[in-house]
Amino acid sequence: MTRKVHLVVSGLVQGVGFRMFIERSAKELHLAGWVRNLADGTVEIEAEGPESLIEELIKRAGTGPARAQVRGIRKRELPPGAPPEGFSVIF
Repeated sequence: MTRKVHLVVSGLVQGVGFRMFIERSAKELHLAGWVRNLADGTVEIEAEGPESLIEELIKRAGTGPARAQVRGIRKRELPPGAPPEGFSVIF
């Protein structure tokens, strides 16, 4: 079953390679979507793919790269649609 989620990750998640970590993880999992920094210091992620692989991405986002300190993840389910090609970092 295809699932699409919108995540906002808080904590020490900017300036520590978090976006690249998420991009690499999403590509390994063959998920579609994007990741970007927000002005308030959080990181926003939108991802779409098989339910089990979305769960794996959420799990990885909860840990992040070595220098990250994730304090929380706000999660919102979105209706699956025509997914974008691949996964990208929005600058």
